[in-house]
Amino acid sequence: MQAVIETVFDVCYLVGVVTLGIIMIKNSRGNKQYRLFGFMAVVLGLGDAFHLVPRAIALCTTGLENFTFALGMGKFITSITMTVFYILLYYVWRIRYNVKGKKGYTIAVYLTSAARILLCLFPQNAWTSAQSPLSWGIYRNIPFTILGLIVIYLFYKSSREHNDVLFKNMWLTIVISFGFYLPVVLFADIVPIIGMLMIPKTLAYVWTVWIGYHAMKVEGK
Repeated sequence: MQAVIETVFDVCYLVGVVTLGIIMIKNSRGNKQYRLFGFMAVVLGLGDAFHLVPRAIALCTTGLENFTFALGMGKFITSITMTVFYILLYYVWRIRYNVKGKKGYTIAVYLTSAARILLCLFPQNAWTSAQSPLSWGIYRNIPFTILGLIVIYLFYKSSREHNDVLFKNMWLTIVISFGFYLPVVLFADIVPIIGMLMIPKTLAYVWTVWIGYHAMKVEGK
């Protein structure tokens, strides 16, 4: 039952966000903000596919324990693409609110992103091992969490300063995604059922993409 439900959910998620991303790219009509948002959605979906597709295959065939390498590499790739996702979201913020200068934010975004990616490259992560060390899961997620907090702050502050109704909840989608993601990083190996929190975490990202798509439909009229 878990295999069927999880696989259907993952397929709907991946197809949904990639489709919305492609539609946004196609219908952006030269609007840099929505074209970038579309690429962001595609990066999100395709990146997650590297982990979710092997997981679905494993659940529907011989089990997760027989797909350790594929799942580990998929998790590694997803860790990189999620970092790119937040870099792109940062530039959506800059374009939407016509931000000039603010180089300190840009430096912070790139420093935390570089630190995240660099930490992901260390062999100590043991991506393809069945027993990846929790300590390195924490190390690589420290700069990632800081990156998320930066983006949360920027969207919260700017959406209120500009009375931006369409993007007023963008910050909240990121808060929710991290709120469900971090317990999985910390405790899923000890209490496997906590891994189920990845479902609401994933739905938060769907909400993020939907906000961009809905805004394009409204502002494109």
